[in-house]
Amino acid sequence: MKRLFIALSLLASPAVAGTNLAGQYRLSEGPDVAGALEILPNHHFRYMLAAGALDERAEGRWAQQGPRVCLFTEPRPVPPVFALSATPPAQPQETDLLVTWPNGRGIAGVDFVLGFASGEPLTGYTQTYGWSMPEGDRRKPTWVELSVPMHNLKSPRIALDGKARVHVVLTPNDLGLVDFQGECLEARDKALFLRRGGGEMRFIRQRN
Repeated sequence: MKRLFIALSLLASPAVAGTNLAGQYRLSEGPDVAGALEILPNHHFRYMLAAGALDERAEGRWAQQGPRVCLFTEPRPVPPVFALSATPPAQPQETDLLVTWPNGRGIAGVDFVLGFASGEPLTGYTQTYGWSMPEGDRRKPTWVELSVPMHNLKSPRIALDGKARVHVVLTPNDLGLVDFQGECLEARDKALFLRRGGGEMRFIRQRN
């Protein structure tokens, strides 16, 4: 597990809860989570988080909105894209569903819903070598939906046109780059709070 030791330096501003926030802060979320946020006097910020297998980052500008400091990622990230491969994988595909990076390396842990012309869809998740239909199930899939919940990433429904073996490529683009668009910091109880995903991240001040 990576451990980040990155400082958060905030420009003192009486408009932010009337408190001088200049100093160093770290994310206070438990032993398996580490993170930091740096807000600079030139209205730029940098953010990092490591939580288990999740690594994310962002940078851009901040703006004062009343008593809060709000973050805007710039430039905005290019979202990752799932798409059917136009070429066969480098090695012969032995599984019914394979998800790879553009370089052909298999990806584990991609959730999927596989649909058919009749019967119930199948759900599961990939391994690096792919995923195979249950023994005895000879249906041909007609569509697939893929997702990586950790990154809040979900594909549209991809039509398969009766393909016997499905190879999908995930082009990462700016995977892991958080698209902050007005998420705000609030100062209270001697800490800074950032709302994310229906919850709050708590940053506490460090001694200089």
